[in-house]
Amino acid sequence: MTPRGSDWSLALLVGLGLATGLSTWFAGSGQSAWVFAAHAALGTALALVLVWKLRRVWARIVTPARWDGRTGAGLGALLLVAAALGSGWAWSTGANVAAGGMSLLVWHGVLGLALGGLVLGHALVRARPLRAADVRSRRQFLAAAGVGAAAVAAWALQGSAQRALGFAGARRRFTGSYATGSFAGNDFQVTSWVADAPRRLDPATYRLAVGGEVHRALALTAAQLDRGDELVATLDCTGGFASTQHWRGVRLGALLDEAGVTRAGAHVRVVSHTGYRWSFALADARDLLLATHAGDGPLSHGHGAPARLVVPGHRGFQWVKWVTRVEVHAEADLGAAASTVWSSLTPEGRGR
Repeated sequence: MTPRGSDWSLALLVGLGLATGLSTWFAGSGQSAWVFAAHAALGTALALVLVWKLRRVWARIVTPARWDGRTGAGLGALLLVAAALGSGWAWSTGANVAAGGMSLLVWHGVLGLALGGLVLGHALVRARPLRAADVRSRRQFLAAAGVGAAAVAAWALQGSAQRALGFAGARRRFTGSYATGSFAGNDFQVTSWVADAPRRLDPATYRLAVGGEVHRALALTAAQLDRGDELVATLDCTGGFASTQHWRGVRLGALLDEAGVTRAGAHVRVVSHTGYRWSFALADARDLLLATHAGDGPLSHGHGAPARLVVPGHRGFQWVKWVTRVEVHAEADLGAAASTVWSSLTPEGRGR
């Protein structure tokens, strides 16, 4: 592999790793398990190409007399790559630990984002264009094929190896999350996207508003939402934990039928007290549950009382908590993703 070919291979693998890593945030069903497999294989391929590059530059790294103005930046990049890969590997083998209030999986994501930004900046400033010799030679093709085959083989074997060695990583879900507090009602980990920390909502004065493209606007009490509809579903958080619970409340489809969706209605927006929201196609929204209970007891405040959304097959950040409004719209909500950030800055999100 030529020097320029290895540099561009590293950049490509970092880019693909970042893309698949971000995609895992939205991949919660078994049909999307390939995204996680691809991310793992790309990480292995990145490590292999990095070893290839280090063989070429090692003498320059360990000889201070050969250092120049780029050596410090190069060593910093090397440490960042090692930290990103090492944190991912450690989490996948069983290091279910946290530091600074964030799980090791979240730190892996932060390091990956930083690495992607660094590589992009380097490519814009110093990248040398590829030549025909860097991509067309038989040697280059065999090297790329060998790295790819080794990476896929490592991914295919790691599960069996972890089970044989008794590693805790063998018990993770396909998303990489570790199970905790399943079927324990409210007794499982409490987390909020970014930093939402609203005050407790008074069940006596709480009302769920259903409006938008409907024939009859609704205002329902918390008690009116407990209609006995049940669903067993797994909340899988991007922070690295998963908890399966028996949820009870009301099907969103029942509320939509009660309100009567107009012909213009095509998307359902579920809005939190904090301003946090998410949008679903009307057909998908009908099958979701607005839960008032987890297990045998009412939801706790930390888990979204008086009502939270249950979205099977989707990651936890789409399970909107402290739901106060359900709105039917003609168009999809393009601002939903941004709301997950600024909701923590609203007075309601800060608990005022």
